[in-house]
Amino acid sequence: MFAQKPQVEDIDEDALEVHAPKKAAAGVKAVTVALERGLAQAGVARTVRGMLRINQRGGFDCPGCAWPESITGARKPAEFCENGAKAIAEESTLRTVTPEFWAQHSIAELEGRSEFWLGSRGRITEPVVIRPGETHYSPISWGEAFELIGEHIRATTPDRCVFYTSGRTANETAFLYQLFARSLGTNNLPDCSNMCHESSGFALNPTIGVGKGTVSLEDLHHSELVLVVGQNPGTNHPRMLSALVEARKNGGKVVAVNPLPEAGLMGFKDPQSVAGVVGGGEKVADEFLQIRVGGDLALFQALGHLLLAEEERNPGTVVDRSFVQAQTEGFEAYREARRTLDWEETEAATGLSRGQIEKVAQMLIASKSTIICWALGLTQQPHSVNTLKEIVNLLLLQGNFGKPGAGACPVRGHSNVQGDRTMGIWEKPSERFIAALEAEFGLPFPREYGYESVETQHALEAGEVDVFVSMGGNFLSAASDTEHTRAGLKRTGLTVHVSTKPNLSHIAHGRTSLILPTLGRTDVDDKHPGGRQFVSIEDSMSVVHSSQGRLRPVSEHLLAEPVIVARMAQAALGEDHPIDWRAMAEDYDVIRDHISRVIPGFEDYNTRVRTKNGFVLPSPPRDTRTFATAIGKASFTVSPLEYLTAPAGHLILQTLRSHDQYNTTIYGLDDRYRGISNARRVVLVNPEDLAELGFEDRELVDVVSVFKGEERRAQSFRLVAYPTARGCAAAYYPEANVLVHKDLVARESNTPGYKAVTIRFERRAGGATTRGAAGGKQPLSFAGVPKG
Repeated sequence: MFAQKPQVEDIDEDALEVHAPKKAAAGVKAVTVALERGLAQAGVARTVRGMLRINQRGGFDCPGCAWPESITGARKPAEFCENGAKAIAEESTLRTVTPEFWAQHSIAELEGRSEFWLGSRGRITEPVVIRPGETHYSPISWGEAFELIGEHIRATTPDRCVFYTSGRTANETAFLYQLFARSLGTNNLPDCSNMCHESSGFALNPTIGVGKGTVSLEDLHHSELVLVVGQNPGTNHPRMLSALVEARKNGGKVVAVNPLPEAGLMGFKDPQSVAGVVGGGEKVADEFLQIRVGGDLALFQALGHLLLAEEERNPGTVVDRSFVQAQTEGFEAYREARRTLDWEETEAATGLSRGQIEKVAQMLIASKSTIICWALGLTQQPHSVNTLKEIVNLLLLQGNFGKPGAGACPVRGHSNVQGDRTMGIWEKPSERFIAALEAEFGLPFPREYGYESVETQHALEAGEVDVFVSMGGNFLSAASDTEHTRAGLKRTGLTVHVSTKPNLSHIAHGRTSLILPTLGRTDVDDKHPGGRQFVSIEDSMSVVHSSQGRLRPVSEHLLAEPVIVARMAQAALGEDHPIDWRAMAEDYDVIRDHISRVIPGFEDYNTRVRTKNGFVLPSPPRDTRTFATAIGKASFTVSPLEYLTAPAGHLILQTLRSHDQYNTTIYGLDDRYRGISNARRVVLVNPEDLAELGFEDRELVDVVSVFKGEERRAQSFRLVAYPTARGCAAAYYPEANVLVHKDLVARESNTPGYKAVTIRFERRAGGATTRGAAGGKQPLSFAGVPKG
């Protein structure tokens, strides 16, 4: 059994306080917290300058989520949310990590620190290196750093080099990065998409011909029915709440489907409206289905069954027959598969009553334009791809593509995770893409598939990676099976991290390791012969727009990401390489010109990206109601019923974010909407499950996961009674990632099963309960929290 290393705690987990969950998100408190974080880290001038430019035309794109801004109307003065403000505060901070920091702190000491402690140290100011046998990072010049990278790459083979990237990398950087890897001769390009929405692409591409969403922000505003499934917009995409409230004001309805009664699914206090400041806020969800983790496939099969049954009773009232006949295939097989339904098993799988499901089915029947939104709650289970295909079935049934207010809406995380994939960050490139690259650059590029993230973990553990480069991100904390991944990274010959702040991946370093400090999204990028440069971003709804930082960097030693990639390429491939890396590093227009000739939809890129709102990439399902699949039509599919079950004495765990974090970046220790303060090592469990398992609220336990006969252990977690769905539990990542076996993945997409972990609890010695909200062990009241 692999156990998680005990930490030298910089977080006092015994300071845990628990309050009743909130019933609405945002409000004045959100504004207060946002300002406090900004002022504490960046000061008044930088905070004000930054906040005035976030998501504004001519400003910079928020480095947080990928939620879009309007391209048809005016933008709000504060076009950002609380967590966006926290992201800006983290990046624009005046706290710095200088060479003195690395001299003062050995790797042995830093291994005991938490992600929160490391990230709160500030921005890295100079490149640093650690070599075999050394105990501390020390300064290195940029020239020496690139020379070291080139030496290590040339000393091995392309298949033993891996190039990881996070979703905050801009389009220009991403294109250069994949071009560098493929110029070396590898498609080893794992990215954070592998860990989050990969299942969405594997479901959407074969069924509707595009792996992206098919709606606009305006579609959401005017939809008659929006289903928000497996998603917590109050924390992860707070500006989405404005769109949902706008839909309701226009007569639409919203259904929330989630194992936890999240505040943002119940109410929204818009701080830019009178009701949000002095009133009780706006209602968000008309219906809330508190589904069991992993029960969504059963739910959508049941909804399909009910819609088809109503169509049989009243022909022509539910199914869009002309659309189905002209634009789809597989309908008859789907109809036959959904003809009957085992309601007892459906209720067991979902944790919902037949009456609840039938009520939502009636809402679907009444709606003439439906949007289904989803996020990681649906994409990180063994049967995720089939679940999402079932959503496509439901949308196809009523013709909910290519008409206003209708479509599929996978809500992406990082602000350019979708753009990275568009730019070619993918281990499985299409023949069309490789051929276009070859035509543009006159070089051969590899076609053999490379490693995605889980395959990278296996290669690291097997000692088959000599060079691991991370363009942003935090692979160790983002990946599953933390301790195995840590051990694999340490087997690597060279790890290279292009980063803004310290993180745990820097501490789990290869035998030689470099940390290369880069400009952030908010920083001015003006060290170029032609002057100030800008980059571009693709949001969650396929809008490409410019982003230009406005703040003076905290150090003169920082380089922009495109410059770092170009100089790595020059060092590894030689100055006489046919691709002019220097030209692209000096003028990003040169990169965009290349992109315009390689990637469809980016024609005349440099002109269009300079327009006020940028431009929208083409989407056949949305634009022309056509589907670029292998057969030229959209496809209904048939999947068997699957759901997650746990043996006696066990629960199904899902990992999730707190309100004080974005992905692996921890902003603070308060999960305000869920009522958790001053701690992160907690497990949220239904009070009835706690009693049935023989444990008490606030008891200290080890959490043990079980997968294919192997166990993983996370030590010293507090149990917190919480109104989760029965049989389910929730814990924060990255702390809980140690429990997720790397082979627990979604079929087809290979996405880690962060929402499908079978766990049990073991008592720890001295595991007394801790104080509650007012001191002492306080029982929680869940009055007013919607029940499933």
